[in-house]
Amino acid sequence: MAVLFNLFLLSCFTTIATTSLATTNPTNAKPKRLIAKLIHYNSIYSPYYNPKDTIADRARHAINSSNARFDYIWKKIQGISLDTDDVRSGLISDNRRIGFLANISIGSPPLPQLLVMDTGSSLSWIQCRPCTHCLTQDLPIFNPPESATYSSVPCDDPNCIEQIPSIICRDPRCGFKLKYGDGTAVSGFLGTEKITFETSDEGITSVPRLVFGCATDVNNSMGTLGGQISGLLGLGAEVISLPNQLGSKFSYCIGSIWDTKYIHNQLIFGEGAKTEGTTTFLELIGNFYYIRLDSISVGEKMLDISPQVFELTKDGKRGVIIDSGTTLTYLPKAAFDPLKDEVLSLMNGIVQFSGTQHSAPCFKGVIDRELVGFPVVTFNFANGVDLALDVKSFFYMAKPNTFCMAMAPTFAANLTIIGVWAQQSYNIAYNLASKTISIQRIDCALLE
Repeated sequence: MAVLFNLFLLSCFTTIATTSLATTNPTNAKPKRLIAKLIHYNSIYSPYYNPKDTIADRARHAINSSNARFDYIWKKIQGISLDTDDVRSGLISDNRRIGFLANISIGSPPLPQLLVMDTGSSLSWIQCRPCTHCLTQDLPIFNPPESATYSSVPCDDPNCIEQIPSIICRDPRCGFKLKYGDGTAVSGFLGTEKITFETSDEGITSVPRLVFGCATDVNNSMGTLGGQISGLLGLGAEVISLPNQLGSKFSYCIGSIWDTKYIHNQLIFGEGAKTEGTTTFLELIGNFYYIRLDSISVGEKMLDISPQVFELTKDGKRGVIIDSGTTLTYLPKAAFDPLKDEVLSLMNGIVQFSGTQHSAPCFKGVIDRELVGFPVVTFNFANGVDLALDVKSFFYMAKPNTFCMAMAPTFAANLTIIGVWAQQSYNIAYNLASKTISIQRIDCALLE
């Protein structure tokens, strides 16, 4: 497995490592399109892929990590202390089930990095030498003195934005300190460096002087990181995030999670981020992305759900979050129950009910065989934007002959979170400047 993963990394980085510095963008102009391949942990290209995992194992890991992510988000929104200095992201501690990984290269010469993608965190960071305490990683750890383009950020630099909770002055250098929901503690210094990406024409381009965190002390007692992972790629809304540094636009396209050989999942930064089609409104609260959901329909039937169920409150405790780290989609009971009842009604007499998982109904059979002709479930957002879920986005295989609804009720919470299972076969494009988001069904391979 390690050989296969290393070959995949080699295919991603060989061009970057061998291309001369003449390919670097000679000015400060932002390149139009920057691409990072996304690797899901279920992929055979993931360093954590376990060929011995069964369908039931993968489903269980996905549900456990998703529930942990929901708990983190809900506690963060409520302002509940998680005994952290700065809870920026719900890193998943369930046997390193870490969602999507993104590959970039950093420095001169370019050094490959494999980062955890997170829309709930803003500061991107990698492990750096010299380490007070660093985790073992198979990729080389970045050493700033060996790069011709690295610069540290002093405390009086405009990039040392101490209003961002994680940023602190460690005179004379600007530093950062993070602590995550799984207990991982990370600290170090801010730097600026050249970061190298793929481009849409299979070339590469480099962007100079991007701000990132150089982590020299990483305490990961839960074992979430380490191995192949170099750090975290923050896609949050704060000014220090990579999307804001690269022109305020980014998009990710998730074609398939369950196909372990799928290679077209990707993340795009800058003006080239595909934002075509109708957009809907995006609200930024507490580093989470909220969107306006009006209703849910099954086929032509609009479910009887009060619009107030999805209405956003100023504190963000009620509303609809779209998230890249959550697997399931979570709905308040006032929305979950009508949806569940409609599914049970449609299945009655056709497919055998087999119980529940995470309070969602499960059925005997195989999705492709039993659900031919099952109506599309549509999330209807403001301004006419729809997220239409086919059977492989609305259900998942829990074990070889059982499938379940990929939704869960939130019980005490009034929060809705749209997870990545529902986002399969879609390009999700964020425009942080205009506070809009577009949701377009597409074959991700067409974006390459």
